[in-house]
Amino acid sequence: MSVPTRLTPTCFGTTGPRGSGLASLIIKPHWSFQSTCRSFTFPPAYSFRQTTVSVRQRQSRSFPYSTTTHSMAPQLYTDETPDEVKNAKGLHLITMNTPNGQAVQIMLEELKDAYGTEWTTTLINIMTNEQKKDWFLRLDPNGRIPVLVDNTQNPPFPSMETSAEMFYLLKQYDKEDRFGFKDDLERNQCLQWTFFWHGSGAPYQGQVNHFNKFAKEKIPYAIDRFKNETLRVYGVLEIQLSGKYSDSGPREYLAGKGKGKYSVADMKTWPWVKGYEFSGFTKEDMQPFPNVLKWIDRIAERPAVQRGIGEAYTQKQ
Repeated sequence: MSVPTRLTPTCFGTTGPRGSGLASLIIKPHWSFQSTCRSFTFPPAYSFRQTTVSVRQRQSRSFPYSTTTHSMAPQLYTDETPDEVKNAKGLHLITMNTPNGQAVQIMLEELKDAYGTEWTTTLINIMTNEQKKDWFLRLDPNGRIPVLVDNTQNPPFPSMETSAEMFYLLKQYDKEDRFGFKDDLERNQCLQWTFFWHGSGAPYQGQVNHFNKFAKEKIPYAIDRFKNETLRVYGVLEIQLSGKYSDSGPREYLAGKGKGKYSVADMKTWPWVKGYEFSGFTKEDMQPFPNVLKWIDRIAERPAVQRGIGEAYTQKQ
């Protein structure tokens, strides 16, 4: 493949033979350049002709436009990829029954109840660092669960980061916005609370879990800092659910008008907050957050939520 071009004089500072006044010459696509040089006459020694430049040469000259197309998922699967992953049809979830895994598991179960959505699942054990192997990193270079792969796309489309996976499902598989919003402002509010937990809540509570349960050395400062920050973000949830600064009173869910509507924001946040006891918080610690506790119980009653954290996602010993 070749791209027609023409040689065009430009005034970039270098000159030709002494006294000729000739500007330096560069190659430009014939459709993208108009000379800004002052008019001059080229000496007879300098002739111009139509020429061609290959795509590889064209890219090496750093042209501002590229005709190259890039695959979204080159060599997504290899011989190392488990058969159940690379042979999957449709949606495939790679997960472990952690709070982040549960968020996407719950959403898929909700979509199943709403639309009959189907998917397959691979359970891995992150304690063995399976998620750090090459086959996994091709799907998620960050090496974290869960990962969602949509094999209905060509090529298959992998999605990483829990919240991004949930909004992908919302866009592609929730055509009626049962777990999202059609109104732009409500949709933005859903984004706000999803991002709040993704960026503030989950990292803090995750660090509580690490320093409180898994760190080889108990560091009181780290434990106290992240416990206090987690309680602070619980307090932010309490402000929203209590309706403290609104005229509509207590809310049932994080986003939406009035009492709110069960949405991605709740699914993302709930798996972490409901595990406050695992993180080392007591009932006494949670007393300042009565509306958060009611919200935890309210969501726990949903059948899809119960399945999303249930035995189907528990690895057999």
